[in-house]
Amino acid sequence: MPAPRSTWTVEAHNTAAHSENKIHDDEVARQLGFRGGLVPGVTTFAWLARQALDSLGPAWLEGGTIEARFVQPVYEGDPVTVEARPEQQDGGGAQAVTLEARGPGGEVAATGRATIPAERPVPPDPAGYPAAPLPDPAPPVSAEALRVAGPLGVLDAGFRADRAAEYLDAVRDDHPHWREAGVAHPGWLLQFANWILAANVRLGPWIHTGSVVTLHRPLRDGERFELRGRVADVYERKGHELVDLDLLYVTGDEPEPVAHVRHTAIYRIRGG
Repeated sequence: MPAPRSTWTVEAHNTAAHSENKIHDDEVARQLGFRGGLVPGVTTFAWLARQALDSLGPAWLEGGTIEARFVQPVYEGDPVTVEARPEQQDGGGAQAVTLEARGPGGEVAATGRATIPAERPVPPDPAGYPAAPLPDPAPPVSAEALRVAGPLGVLDAGFRADRAAEYLDAVRDDHPHWREAGVAHPGWLLQFANWILAANVRLGPWIHTGSVVTLHRPLRDGERFELRGRVADVYERKGHELVDLDLLYVTGDEPEPVAHVRHTAIYRIRGG
């Protein structure tokens, strides 16, 4: 029999209300047809990741996967119920949970799946993700600018466990493992996938719609990382213009992969 479901309820907080992406601003978001500023997808992703950890345990951070798709907006103050439902194991040693976040009316806000594969994923070769400088100035976003971008300009940052509480409190994640183990939350890392896009092209209001993440190992206290990447695809869907990013987080002088991410965003909203 599968393990019991893991369910957790969180009060949503718009962690990006004052960011440069005005989709998180109440006034601008209402002009685009939303009820108010959108809670960032990376915050909803963080809630799904919490439940993946709760169900699969810390081993998930050492070679697990998680994918998330954001279906409906979440707004400041919304009570959101996040559930992980273990899947029946197939006998091959893999573990998997289906993830779902539901808003105050029971509507599905996000779906996902997290796994610990039977065999540890082989990380991409960092040599395939060359480091490049950030453009100065960044060009205005367009399909053409994204298609010719080449290697994205790199972002780099460090993780300090003694400062992690600020992020954890902002996303309302109370799972004790993050504070006890002193490792970076996957949601904290995923923020940089948004920021690398915004650092390489000048954007108007835009929306993160989903991510597929492979965790190769945790980022630990005191470690620095580089985020490298490239544009994988540019396309149109239902009047929206979208981009897929292929991103690799690496740490150390001889770059060691931390996480591999396929990150999808609407860079130009229909009618915007």
